[in-house]
Amino acid sequence: MTTTSNSDFAARETLRLLGPDPENWVPDRPGIDHNVTIIGGSGSGSTFVFALRRAGIGRVTEIDAADDEAHAGVWLTRARMRTLRTPKHLPGPELGIPELSFQAWYEARHGASAYAAIDRIERVTWAEYLSWYRHFLGIQVRYQTKLVRIEPVAGFFRLHLEVNGVPLLETTRKIIFANGVAGTGGSYIPPILADLPRTLYAHTADAIDFEALRGKTVAVLGAAASAFDAAAVALESGAKAVHLFVRRSAIASLSVLRVRDYPGAYDNYPQLPDAARWFQAWHFRQAGTAPPPNSIKRAIAFPNFHIHLSAPWKSARKLGDRIAIEVNDDVFEFDFAIAGTGYFVDPTKRPELADFAQHIALWRDRYQPPKDLRDDGLGAHPYLGSAHEYQEKVSGTAPYLKDIHVFNPAGLVSFGLPVGDIHSIRRDVPAIVSRISHDLFFKDWAHHEARITGDIAPDFEDSLYAAAVWKQPIEAATR
Repeated sequence: MTTTSNSDFAARETLRLLGPDPENWVPDRPGIDHNVTIIGGSGSGSTFVFALRRAGIGRVTEIDAADDEAHAGVWLTRARMRTLRTPKHLPGPELGIPELSFQAWYEARHGASAYAAIDRIERVTWAEYLSWYRHFLGIQVRYQTKLVRIEPVAGFFRLHLEVNGVPLLETTRKIIFANGVAGTGGSYIPPILADLPRTLYAHTADAIDFEALRGKTVAVLGAAASAFDAAAVALESGAKAVHLFVRRSAIASLSVLRVRDYPGAYDNYPQLPDAARWFQAWHFRQAGTAPPPNSIKRAIAFPNFHIHLSAPWKSARKLGDRIAIEVNDDVFEFDFAIAGTGYFVDPTKRPELADFAQHIALWRDRYQPPKDLRDDGLGAHPYLGSAHEYQEKVSGTAPYLKDIHVFNPAGLVSFGLPVGDIHSIRRDVPAIVSRISHDLFFKDWAHHEARITGDIAPDFEDSLYAAAVWKQPIEAATR
């Protein structure tokens, strides 16, 4: 994107007043390529790069499997909402520096009154801001770089990568997963769809050719925001009709996350006892994910949009080139189905974690809820430490797990919010960076002890002040 020097004046002046980034204080180690490797090239990954830089931690690399900046993350790819679902005033990648915030960036280009006039941030505008943030701060993302496997070695990790399809081996001391909603699991495909040909259905996480749905009848399974957004795009693309199926008798309308999003709960949530954190996660799942009113209004604006309540699917089968779906006592036929059914969390399903996934402590390993609060999906979430680090299922079996930090929605049970979203940046990025700084410093304590206590050249010689040293007058000394 193109920006003018005038619109960036306040941001540039702020960086000047902050002063230069501290020099890298982490000593090099033979055979180690990176101190920290960040998996994920969208906004949160770049925020970590900036935070680590300001903490004086160098040799940090950020990788993403996407072809380029436009395809990294969700904002210009899988996200289909018109505006963000979070309030515009939430603190985010600026990390407490107002001049780097979305508001400052937007007002510098459009004026304060224009910012005041918007209710929520447009999705494409947010992507433009993140691009500016990345380029303005000189953050380099290595695109076309896919993490295939993490191999633990004593004191570091070997990263098996594919760079534009070519195998590459690198080493790192720390890893941060800032890789989005599927980062510790994947898209949840209901079993009822799993036996259908993939040409007849897609998940909202997929790249869907909506233009191909023009004139078609489409089924959408689910009632969260992504389901409504997909339904709306299908209608806007000329679908003949879209039917959205909801298991519940009403669409979830209570935003459980919103009622707990105040500083007291937000800042202290990780210190809650396990029983309290589990109950809150269970309560969130029971309430369901409420879609924003704007997403509902966007879809219901079309007369050929239909909502089916209390309508779980009994079966789905291929019928010629279409899908026959049995719902309650009715059978419907559709040309295509879209699953807006969210994501599952399960570290054992991630190929890059295959070498050690069995050692990762999960919530089901650390806490057994009462029978009426059981939830297998929540039990599969990793039981994360205070800096979002993996922990060992059995102490002493995999001590390297503490060097892998998870900044994605797998942290929901441990931290109470969909970690990796804008909400979680202010609290969790500093906590992770602080722990990484602590660990790197004390791992090399012998080096730092020598550095901070060793001899250095004096700033000046005694001769600098010798002439001003008080000497008692001879007369006074002989009395």
